[in-house]
Amino acid sequence: FNTTFSLSFLFFFFTPEVTINYRHGLPVITLMLPTRSERCQFTVKPVVTTVGSFLQDVQREDKGIEKAEVFATDGSKVSDSTLMEVLLMNDFKLVINSTTYNVSPPVKDKLSSEHATEMEDIKSLVHRLFVALHLEDHQIRKERELLQKLDHLKEELLPLEQMKARIMDSADAKTSRLLWVGLALMSTQGGALAWLTWWVYSWDIMEPVTYFITYGSAMAFYAYFVLTKQDYIYPHAKDRQFLHYFYRKSKKQHFNVERYNKLKDDLAEAEESLRRLRQPLHLRLPIQEINDKD
Repeated sequence: FNTTFSLSFLFFFFTPEVTINYRHGLPVITLMLPTRSERCQFTVKPVVTTVGSFLQDVQREDKGIEKAEVFATDGSKVSDSTLMEVLLMNDFKLVINSTTYNVSPPVKDKLSSEHATEMEDIKSLVHRLFVALHLEDHQIRKERELLQKLDHLKEELLPLEQMKARIMDSADAKTSRLLWVGLALMSTQGGALAWLTWWVYSWDIMEPVTYFITYGSAMAFYAYFVLTKQDYIYPHAKDRQFLHYFYRKSKKQHFNVERYNKLKDDLAEAEESLRRLRQPLHLRLPIQEINDKD
């Protein structure tokens, strides 16, 4: 009895706490649960199961596990999205709470090239079947997400659009007034020069005056080009003055132009995504789903 007990104790003590065996072609990971102090087996599907899902299964089995992570032998953390098939190709470290286990997966027999090709073809076929079966559900779910995003963006844009419309009306009115003031000044200047030429002085006296007025105007246009790096073209000058009034009014009323532009870009992107999504969606959905959406 003592000998049997000692052998059992030694076997339990020296048995690796994380072992991997293959049963019916699937890896079975056996590890010691820290809280329950008992060994538990986890059968994983290497092609489908990820590292993250495996760790979640371990934590669900033992509620006392607060942290479970997997690291490579060089100390780099293994991503949760990594497939178990990739993980089991090399040695790794399993960290449960504060305990680290060195795991050495058994070496599998290398498959022949023909068998490996068949396996890859099967994996590709399974992937295509999965996509074909779940594509419509994914598209419907994606469309609902885009519609919710559109509603949220339009909600945020509504007060900004109203504020922008008021600011644009004000800036347009000021720009129009400035243009009419310029026309009035030019008309006044022409009338004054005509009055001085024919009723007060003669053309011999007014000719140098008109020359210097023309030369001063040319200097003003050249100064405009130097400051703005643009030719003085009336539509461009009007738009520039309009933007000047618009941004000055926006600053006074705390209208965030950058945020407005960002929301407009997001709205256009969401609408384009919805348009591209609905092109194949109407071809694949049942009539009932299309009517419900409309």
